[in-house]
Amino acid sequence: MIGIPIGLAYANALEWAIHKVVLHDMGRKRDRFWSFHMHDHHRASVLNDFYDPDYEKPFWATKARRREVWTLAAATALHLPLAPVAPFFTGTVIYSAVRYYQVHKKSHLDPAWAVEHLPWHVDHHMGRNPDMNWCVTHPFFDHVMGTRQPTEATQPTPAPQASPGDAAIA
Repeated sequence: MIGIPIGLAYANALEWAIHKVVLHDMGRKRDRFWSFHMHDHHRASVLNDFYDPDYEKPFWATKARRREVWTLAAATALHLPLAPVAPFFTGTVIYSAVRYYQVHKKSHLDPAWAVEHLPWHVDHHMGRNPDMNWCVTHPFFDHVMGTRQPTEATQPTPAPQASPGDAAIA
């Protein structure tokens, strides 16, 4: 059963690394396979205040969604040979991939839900620095790597302060 917490930590680290290295670093150039993330998904999110209309369509209908699903499926499949020797770890990795997809999709269909439940992901898309806040499902590995950076996108607006003269007027 030790495979469960190890699998959760591993999946979060993998989520962080793939998002940073593959989807952002390798995906910056338009001619790369991974460019869908930066040039389609990030663009749609910024233009629509975090909402991504591609998530309303079946996953096979858009390049970004199709590649997201196939990448998750391939990453999961690579771990299947471990199942006989590490069933809890493998099951947790599969669970984490499915959860990633569900949470990521829900967040981009319901931005208000995302602000409440995944502010670190909203900060990634809507903050001034998209090269921070790499985690989607949980910010654990962002904290470990020092890349969790709350932004103005999810910080509450401070209430205006009353001046001393306001009390005298009332």
